[in-house]
Amino acid sequence: MSLDRMVYTFNSGIKQVMDRMSTSSNNLANVATTGFRAQIDSLRSAPVVGDGLPTRTLSIAASTGSIFQQGAILETGNNLDVAIEGKGWIVVKGADGQEAYTRAGSLGLDIAGMLQTQQGQKVMGDSGGISGPITVPPNTTLLIGKDGTVSVSQTGSSSNVIQILGRIKLVNPPEKSLLRGDDGLFRLPPGQTATPTADVTLLGGSIESSNVNSIEEMVNMINLSRQFEINVKMLQNADTIAGKADQLLTFN
Repeated sequence: MSLDRMVYTFNSGIKQVMDRMSTSSNNLANVATTGFRAQIDSLRSAPVVGDGLPTRTLSIAASTGSIFQQGAILETGNNLDVAIEGKGWIVVKGADGQEAYTRAGSLGLDIAGMLQTQQGQKVMGDSGGISGPITVPPNTTLLIGKDGTVSVSQTGSSSNVIQILGRIKLVNPPEKSLLRGDDGLFRLPPGQTATPTADVTLLGGSIESSNVNSIEEMVNMINLSRQFEINVKMLQNADTIAGKADQLLTFN
C-alpha cells in the first residue's frame, strides 16, 4: 500500500471510529431512558472521487439503524404509566407539529389537563379517524385500558360512573420504515402517517426500560478505543516512513 493510500485509509478509519464511539456513548447515556432504542452503525468502503485519486479509499457510514428488541418491563403501580407489550408505538405530537412515535409510556398531565409524555409531547388520541390531544377533566381519576382507552371517574365520588375520553392512538408501522429524529422520536418518511391498529396492547402501571445492554456497550467502547489507537499508530508509522524516504532522497 502506498503512503498516500495508507494515509487516506487510516484517516478515514479514525473518523468512523470516532463516529461509532459517539453512537456508543449516546447509547450508554440512555441506559436509564424509558423506552429508548439502541442505535447501531454500519459502514462500507468507498473510492475517493477526483482527478488523480482513483486508488484512494474511504470508509463511510452506510446507515444508522436501531435495535427494536423490547426492553424489560418494570412495574411502577402508577396509573399514568403504560408499557407496550410486544411491537407497537404510542403516537405523540412532535415539536414540528407532526405525528411521531415513542415507546416512552411514563405519562403525565400538563396544566391544561392534556395527556403528555415526560418530555412534554402531547399524546394523540384517535376517535372516529380524527386525531387530537387527549384532555383530562380536573378532579378525576384517570384509567388507561389495555387497548389504549382513556377513561375517568370522579375523584371522591361514590358513583361508579365512568366517562370515556377517547383512545390513545396506537400504531405498528414496519420498523424498517421508521426514521429516528434528533429528539429521539421515530417517524415515517415525510408525508406518511401510520394507521391506528387494535393489535397493540398496553400494560398499565408499568414502563418499558431502555433496551441498551450496558455491558455490551462498555466492551464495544474498549474495542473502539483500541481501534482508534491502532489507526493513529499506523498514521505515525506512515509519517516515519515518509521521513526516512525524504532522508534517502536528500542523501542521493
